[in-house]
Amino acid sequence: MTPIFYSFRRCPYAIRARLALAVSGVPVELREILLRDKPAAFLTASPSGTVPCLVTEAGVIDESLDIMLWALRQSDPEGWLDMPSAGHDWIARNDGPFKHALDRVKYASRYPDEDAQAHLSTACTHLTALDAALGDWLFDRPTLADYAILPFVRQFALIDKTWFDAQPWPRVQAWLERFLVSDRFNAVMAKHPVWAEGDAPRLFP
Repeated sequence: MTPIFYSFRRCPYAIRARLALAVSGVPVELREILLRDKPAAFLTASPSGTVPCLVTEAGVIDESLDIMLWALRQSDPEGWLDMPSAGHDWIARNDGPFKHALDRVKYASRYPDEDAQAHLSTACTHLTALDAALGDWLFDRPTLADYAILPFVRQFALIDKTWFDAQPWPRVQAWLERFLVSDRFNAVMAKHPVWAEGDAPRLFP
């Protein structure tokens, strides 16, 4: 069977999964869903009820990083998996403390008992460290770490892009801008109709 991939266009976790699927060239059936109106087939498939979710013959994968690894272990034409161990550390820092802080800045009203300014400071400290580590990429060429992290830096930047662009993070800003104007990003951000039961399969990439 062709694996079934449930996605939501703007979700950074789904974006990074689509990036890996696209570069791998491994075909999946794309099902774009609305998070406010989750279809029954998706809720049956996804243990967590979150996107992305990949349904394969071997089972369900509903963590975005695991979907990236699943795709790249089958086909990795650009060598994204060939990166220093520090790349995995950067992904862990992104997915843990940075994303925790990002959510509490972007969605501050959901966390009325938390200090949004303290979380903003945490996010800024992370991006200052990332800026110091970056050249054109985290390592000598693009790897899994770059594409696993970039969608979340984009999400943070879009909270207030004018403010973000004024911060002392020239390498982070240039890295993000190259990503935002790239054909690769634009291809995975193409809009697709919302999937409904009975629709003809839509293959991706």
